[in-house]
Amino acid sequence: MQPQTPTPPPPAKPQRPRLGERVLTAVSRDPLAATHRFRNDALLAAAIGVLSVVLALTVQQGRRPDALGWALLGGSIVPLAWRRSRPIPVLLAVVVCVIPYHAADNNHLAPLHGSLLALYTVAATARPLHTFLIGTAVIGTTVTVMFRVDAYQGLEALRTSGWILAVLVFGVDVRIYRRYIASVVSRAERAERTREEEAARRVAEERLRIARDLHDLLAHSITLIGVQTSVASHVLTVDPGRLDRAAIAKALDEIADTCRTARGELRTTLEVLRADGPDAAGPLPDLTALPGLVRAAQADLDVRTEQAHIPPAVEAAAYRIVQESLTNSVRHGGPGVRIRVAVEAADGHLRVTVTDDGTVPGATEGSGYGIVGMRERARSVGGTLAAGPRDGGGFEVAAALPLKQSEVSA
Repeated sequence: MQPQTPTPPPPAKPQRPRLGERVLTAVSRDPLAATHRFRNDALLAAAIGVLSVVLALTVQQGRRPDALGWALLGGSIVPLAWRRSRPIPVLLAVVVCVIPYHAADNNHLAPLHGSLLALYTVAATARPLHTFLIGTAVIGTTVTVMFRVDAYQGLEALRTSGWILAVLVFGVDVRIYRRYIASVVSRAERAERTREEEAARRVAEERLRIARDLHDLLAHSITLIGVQTSVASHVLTVDPGRLDRAAIAKALDEIADTCRTARGELRTTLEVLRADGPDAAGPLPDLTALPGLVRAAQADLDVRTEQAHIPPAVEAAAYRIVQESLTNSVRHGGPGVRIRVAVEAADGHLRVTVTDDGTVPGATEGSGYGIVGMRERARSVGGTLAAGPRDGGGFEVAAALPLKQSEVSA
């Protein structure tokens, strides 16, 4: 006998909102934006019509309506189907039918519910000033008409006019509550859009920084590869009879080391752009990578940090500034240029200085974007950078990067 597979339990049905929650939602909803409002208002008008007919036939308050009275009573109820789309015209239509209806001393209770509903709709949708003026006109007209019918009916209408005021106040209160809910929802949506825009802006800034990293990395690596290739070509072509195999092998090894370093840094940087990649983005190079960087460019390095606490962002910025400066010196200073790199932590700043003699002919002119990128690097951590020709010849790049975390901009 095979074991029976247990039947999975049926999916849980979504819990239906409570009656109070549904009523509160209906009250908070904009009446002009409600779905099926014409259908719902038509059904409500039909229910009020049935109630009015029952009251006209059973309640002894005035005489039973005749044919004209029934027509006027129906004319005061049918327009209620459009009460939310045309509140003021509907109220005027109701008033036009109700005034002659009461003037003929028909049953005074039958059209009361429809009239109060029309008043409430105007109070809940119109401005408070319009509501006050309309309410005053309705109460004054009703009391005047009832006094013309009978003094007792006039006093009774004056006594019950408080219900009209209550309906108007309730309608105004509902309108204020709806506007308050709408403002809260609008502020929440605006805050959500602001958060999304801020997140998009930060993503764009981060991608711009990554693009600068890629520019610095590729420009430096390609420049060094070109210089090392030129060295190997020079050894091969100047004196083929005295081939310096050691020099060629050294140049090729340096090309291979540069390629490996560039590949590793490129992989680390591109991981940030992969949406489905690992969460670890990998740290950017820091000051410990400077010896290998300057060795590839055959520059002199002097680092004096004295174990100062340097934020990672400042270390990364210093590395990129040195990298771009070496690239510019090798590219624009000509072959055989002598470069010196000095990094010193003093007076609450990490001072980075890259100088070259630039006296060898054959230098090339650049576009200036490298200096702009270095200046942006320094500014991103709250520092400054100055670059320009030296008095005795050559070029100098000097950056001052703050070491305090509070001074480092995000």
